[in-house]
Amino acid sequence: MSSIGSQVRRAAASVDPIVTEYAVGYFNHLSKGTFDAVQAQQMDLDHEVKYVSDLLVNAGAPQDAVDKLAHNLLEQLSIQLKENKAKLDVTGDTSKRLLDINVLQSHNKKANINTSLNLLGVNNDIEHTGRKMETRVDLKKLAKAEQKIAKKVAKRNNKFVQYEASKLIGEQEEDNYDSFFLKINPLEFGSAAGKSKDIKIDAFDLYVGDGQRILSDAQLTLSFGHRYGLVGQNGIGKSTLLRALSRRDLNVPKHVSILHVEQELRGDETLALQSVLDADVWRKQLLTEEKKINERLKDIENLRAEFEEESLEIKKLDNEREDLEAHLLQIDEKLADMESDKAEARAASILYGLGFSKEAQQKPTNSFSGGWRMRLSLARALFCQPDLLLLDEPSNMLDVPSIAYLAEYLKTYPSTVLTVSHDRAFLNEVATDIIYQHNERLDYYRGQDFDSFYQTKEERKKNAQREYENQMAYRKHLQEFIDKYRYNAAKSQEAQSRIKKLEKLPVLEPPEVETSINFHFPDCEKLSPPIIQLQDVSFGYEEQSLLLKDVNLDVQMDSRIALVGANGCGKTTLLKVMMEQLRPTSGYVSRNGRLRIGYFTQHHVDSMDLNTSAVDWMSKTYPGKTDEEYRRHLGAFGITGTLGLQQMQLLSGGQKSRVAFAALCLNNPHILVLDEPSNHLDTTGLEALVDALKKFTGGVLMVSHDISVIDSVCNEIWVSEDGNVKKFGGSIFDYRDYIISSANAAGVVKKH
Repeated sequence: MSSIGSQVRRAAASVDPIVTEYAVGYFNHLSKGTFDAVQAQQMDLDHEVKYVSDLLVNAGAPQDAVDKLAHNLLEQLSIQLKENKAKLDVTGDTSKRLLDINVLQSHNKKANINTSLNLLGVNNDIEHTGRKMETRVDLKKLAKAEQKIAKKVAKRNNKFVQYEASKLIGEQEEDNYDSFFLKINPLEFGSAAGKSKDIKIDAFDLYVGDGQRILSDAQLTLSFGHRYGLVGQNGIGKSTLLRALSRRDLNVPKHVSILHVEQELRGDETLALQSVLDADVWRKQLLTEEKKINERLKDIENLRAEFEEESLEIKKLDNEREDLEAHLLQIDEKLADMESDKAEARAASILYGLGFSKEAQQKPTNSFSGGWRMRLSLARALFCQPDLLLLDEPSNMLDVPSIAYLAEYLKTYPSTVLTVSHDRAFLNEVATDIIYQHNERLDYYRGQDFDSFYQTKEERKKNAQREYENQMAYRKHLQEFIDKYRYNAAKSQEAQSRIKKLEKLPVLEPPEVETSINFHFPDCEKLSPPIIQLQDVSFGYEEQSLLLKDVNLDVQMDSRIALVGANGCGKTTLLKVMMEQLRPTSGYVSRNGRLRIGYFTQHHVDSMDLNTSAVDWMSKTYPGKTDEEYRRHLGAFGITGTLGLQQMQLLSGGQKSRVAFAALCLNNPHILVLDEPSNHLDTTGLEALVDALKKFTGGVLMVSHDISVIDSVCNEIWVSEDGNVKKFGGSIFDYRDYIISSANAAGVVKKH
């Protein structure tokens, strides 16, 4: 007798091939089912054959040919089923279930054909509605088609990424660090040699919150080993993009490890140095597993003594030992690759470079403030050395020495770095490429630091504006001729020619207009010196432990002073002593009696009522003006339109900073005392701040880590170090070089 397949194909020659192959597959499974113990007892062949016969007839096969096919197959399968049932009485049930008849019967409706196709290993490629059949897949190319479909599915999954910041942060909070790390970066023993660690994500959209789109049909390309600076205005979605990458919401290759520094470390009793070592979860897990395997190998040696040499137990123990030793070899190779034996020295070096003394490294993490815990998070990330390191405004948490160290460290970082930063000097030092996020897209400036990018961007903008204006003028010229001579018989042919030219012109979009911001600090009347003078000032919360010793400093109406030094050396304390918020332990502070000071603190948000608008908050905190005057004053700092009337909790960090700048000017200060004024401001805001400080008619004393801002505004550098405050004989760049040379001499900055 001919095979089932040939019989079906002859009877249903006119039917769509995919339906025919489905019927062949169904009958073949029925044939195999006659050998199955369970199905042999339960199979209703009449019902099964009738189901497929009806399917073929409905698909267009001749009724008589299908009836003959059904009769032959039913007879053939019945004989086979009868023989197999007889065998079962002798041999019993020794087969494996190939197809559960209950599941099969649940798909006996024509409406469930697609589900049945999946069950039989055939793609869900047809929709059966009576005689009308629509084929979308060629069976001869099924394997190739499946690969294409898989790629399309991956691309479709990438296309629309709905990102909810609060939800994702919650996920990380629910998981402990180890489990979250392993979920993002599963440990694999297979070799990744030869696998490219470049990242290319094509044509994706990225949304945030309640559907606000921040990227549209964007492409992200990160070449392994490059250091990218991601720049753009506040609120454009840079941090959202980093978080989407860090959680693999975007299709980053699985063999590329990722680590994102965004949240401060949770404090506990773990020592700072140990917390950095524990950050490398792979190393931690491998060491734990290595210890367990070695303990088990010792147990096996002890157990072998209890059995005879040729016994079955000895063979089992030897087999187990061989498996454990093979796995132990893999672990040792993995640990050797990551240079596990040098881990503690490397962790200590990173911590020291970020400002942690040897004593501080042995303190528990819960003894550090939030800023220092952020440094610990950064140290943990640098220690892990992921293939993709994501940094979000890393300089905000660091002082000038630590920023100098970080920049030097990243210059030799062996993998890919993507950092969001508005610190020009830092980006000039670190970045090999710039990615500019704006207008729901990403523009690439390859091989350029920030200054080169900014110059190129401005040139592109000017060229685009020039091209747009030239085309608009040309369009206008053509249109005027067309309008004038369209209905003139003598000129109609020329008018038609110009119409064709007009239609062929490419459609140019007007260049993007970037919103400009201008800060304005009000002019102040002159005061006679001394304005502020510190003489032999010392201060300490305890007399035995002084933060400041014998400080001599004066600030004049034309001063432009930058106060720099490591975090914790007393810079903010000095500012508070100067403003008489703290009383000096010894020495004295002399101030002009008419002096007014405007003080900007790096924690300015803490003093704001974020549930109210900027106008309401200012009217309560600094009463005496009308709402219109407050709005006009806020407008001088870029808080225009309805921004001043929104709840301040809806404003970005940079916008809150602008409100704080506006508030400190309401009393027309003679001296501006600024503690980390550049934090949270984007490039536009920084430019506006620098320009306003240059034009300010009073004095400026700032504590800042932003080398570019200091270089643009200040002409004096004062260094706070070991309780002493002294004038530095050079520029801020000279100070940075001094820091780097000191670190190199101490062996802190090392090549990777």
